[in-house]
Amino acid sequence: MRNTILAVAAVAGAISMPMAAQAQTEYYTTGVGRGPAVVVDSDGIAYEQRPAFREYVVRERVPDYAVPGPVVVGGVLPETGVTYYDVPQTYGVTPYRYTVVNGRTVLVEPRTRRIVQVVE
Repeated sequence: MRNTILAVAAVAGAISMPMAAQAQTEYYTTGVGRGPAVVVDSDGIAYEQRPAFREYVVRERVPDYAVPGPVVVGGVLPETGVTYYDVPQTYGVTPYRYTVVNGRTVLVEPRTRRIVQVVE
């Protein structure tokens, strides 16, 4: 009986190890209910520049595009129907472009349309 319990515990531990490794990823949350934001990427918008950049996006009246599903880092935006804009050098030199989807400003890798940063 004891050997059976030990065997079951060992199998349960082995199964849960990959889940524990994934739980080690750290995210900054910047607002209630807004979900995870990416930690500053060296090519993205620096943390201290984010408020000014968001104000810039609002001033420019960038349209908000609706896309199905959540807006998360690693997600891919549609090939058509979304316009991407150059990031002004005032906010750092970056190879990415930005747009607003589902009410969230995002940086996108232009070639793949993959979201690399959610600017919150």
